[in-house]
Amino acid sequence: MPAWGSEFTRTFANHAPMVLCALAEIGGTPAQMRRFFDHYRAYKNLLPFGEPTSPLDATTWASALGERNREPDFRVFFSGEVARLGIDGTLRHYLPVLAPGVAASAFHALMRTAYGVLRRNETDIAIALGYWAATYLALPPASGAPPLTDDPAEVLLRVTQIPAMHELPLHDLLWQNIRDAVALPDFVPVVDWLAIGPQTMARMADVAIRLFAATQHFAALHVVTGLHWIRLIAPYCDADTKDMLLRVFWQAIAALIRELDFPELPSEEAVARWRERPAPDWPEIHAAAAASFDEHDISLAYSASEDMKIYGDPLYRVAAARRLGLIGDYRI
Repeated sequence: MPAWGSEFTRTFANHAPMVLCALAEIGGTPAQMRRFFDHYRAYKNLLPFGEPTSPLDATTWASALGERNREPDFRVFFSGEVARLGIDGTLRHYLPVLAPGVAASAFHALMRTAYGVLRRNETDIAIALGYWAATYLALPPASGAPPLTDDPAEVLLRVTQIPAMHELPLHDLLWQNIRDAVALPDFVPVVDWLAIGPQTMARMADVAIRLFAATQHFAALHVVTGLHWIRLIAPYCDADTKDMLLRVFWQAIAALIRELDFPELPSEEAVARWRERPAPDWPEIHAAAAASFDEHDISLAYSASEDMKIYGDPLYRVAAARRLGLIGDYRI
């Protein structure tokens, strides 16, 4: 996987390195992994990874954040840092700087970091941090203004009430839609709206699976999986960095409300009904995902099953089964 670019045409993210890890985790065989990659490489026209051009060091690397053409240089730099500091030391040293840019490549650099952590692989970590640095997406920083709510759902509702959000043109790429939304003057305060506390991640996860269950939307799928990825790297973050990751992640999700077509979260009655919907258990869901050529099927099947272990919500299983076509539309 290191031979292939982290992105390809028009900066679409190359999911293959991470999805192959997820495929292995859900029981995919070597033959299925090869089958998936051969299809993905040809279908997406993956590009070879570039060559370094100018060295970066501890005093210069941060000045190049967000410069996609410097990714080969970032990879060399972080390879040296992982060799020097180890996985734990490198993550603890650099995640505080990278956390404000967690929307990098629409969270796919976060994804690659999370799977590097899962594999405890030094090469994967160096590649992931280089990718994160190169595609770093700066969002308006927190000002320290008093928060308005501790409810992640209320933040999303408030963003739907920003008139300019309804006028935004849509791009094909999630990160470009995030970039355009956060540039709106009325969006700038959003980062301060949410109070971050010990239960914030769990509350975000609850909103995320409800949102995906209600919409089955591609962007909502990334809310579910993105929180799983943050949970994987959270043990390598101090409290401030974890809070920053959650704050900026939710700020970026709020920026996707236009992409999500200003959804309404389902009622408690609807959610309770959906949870009772008969659905296959995870082995059948995982088998269906492992047979799929869709990278998001595999990613969701793994993340949803892992999060159900933590939060116990059967909605993860029902929504994933619907995504894989194993049950009908429970929303009818």
